[in-house]
Amino acid sequence: MNNRRASLQPMSQINVVPYIDVMLVLLVIFMITAPLMNPGQIDLPSVGKSLAPPVAPLELIIKKDATLALNDRSKGGREQVVSREQLLALLKQKQEQNSQQAVVISADKSVRYEEVIKVMDMLQQQNIKKVGLLARTR
Repeated sequence: MNNRRASLQPMSQINVVPYIDVMLVLLVIFMITAPLMNPGQIDLPSVGKSLAPPVAPLELIIKKDATLALNDRSKGGREQVVSREQLLALLKQKQEQNSQQAVVISADKSVRYEEVIKVMDMLQQQNIKKVGLLARTR
């Protein structure tokens, strides 16, 4: 009767020797095949320097009395007073020469916010993508 009880109890030991054998075989296989594998090499295309130098931004000045002036820094930086129609014509001409022409708005601090928004809307209608606001550091 005593032998019967001993055979019915679950076995609480695991034989790990076969697992160790499998792990050693896998380790040897990976050690042999790892040096034989070549990492993938990528041939990147080469590019020369940019042919066109960066274009200086146009400075659009909004004065205290809401008049507009244009300062073309690429042509010596001379400020010229323009009307909205003249400004649109000049911007269209600059866009034809360079589609990535940037415009910087320099507004007097006493100018109403509405005037600046109108000018920004006008620039957006002319498909000018790069528009910035000029500010002075303290």
